[in-house]
Amino acid sequence: MPTPSWFRIAYLSFLSQPAGDRLVFRQIRRQRAHRILELGIGDGRRARRMIEVARRHAPPGDIQYTGLDLFEARTSADGPGMTLKMAHRHLGATGARIRLVPGSPFSALAQTANVLGQVDVIVVSSLLEPQSLSKAWFYVPRLLHERSQVFLQQRKPGNVCTIRPVDRSEIAAFAASAAGLRAA
Repeated sequence: MPTPSWFRIAYLSFLSQPAGDRLVFRQIRRQRAHRILELGIGDGRRARRMIEVARRHAPPGDIQYTGLDLFEARTSADGPGMTLKMAHRHLGATGARIRLVPGSPFSALAQTANVLGQVDVIVVSSLLEPQSLSKAWFYVPRLLHERSQVFLQQRKPGNVCTIRPVDRSEIAAFAASAAGLRAA
């Protein structure tokens, strides 16, 4: 896969659909992010595009993408998705170092949080099961460094998805709430 042109990166950052993903692509470009974590990869299109944007400033072997998803355990209520094998094939073609972890957000982060180290960008899908996601926030602060950015996808009326950055105080509140859930 060749290094994407500045025109392709500009298209992804300012014109691509869904429009909510543009904020994530701009952050990856601006920060020159190369360690990406996505909770809920769905059909893998955003994952592939995030890797593509990261490739503009880093060789493929330096890009680390980790995707946590239900994969085969996905139900029709969880929305569209890929099998684990299909995701490996689809994302492996990018040349980036790919780690895919099957399971709910909580179980997948619980088993990988200490191994992942710090990441540059975290994207959280709106299609994740709320109970598991609320417990998973416990692990997020240990994955962050001072320049890390977390994005939360949300569904609005009319099934419109938006993505917003999550500030550190909100992450801390989510993690504290998750710690309370774990103690209960």
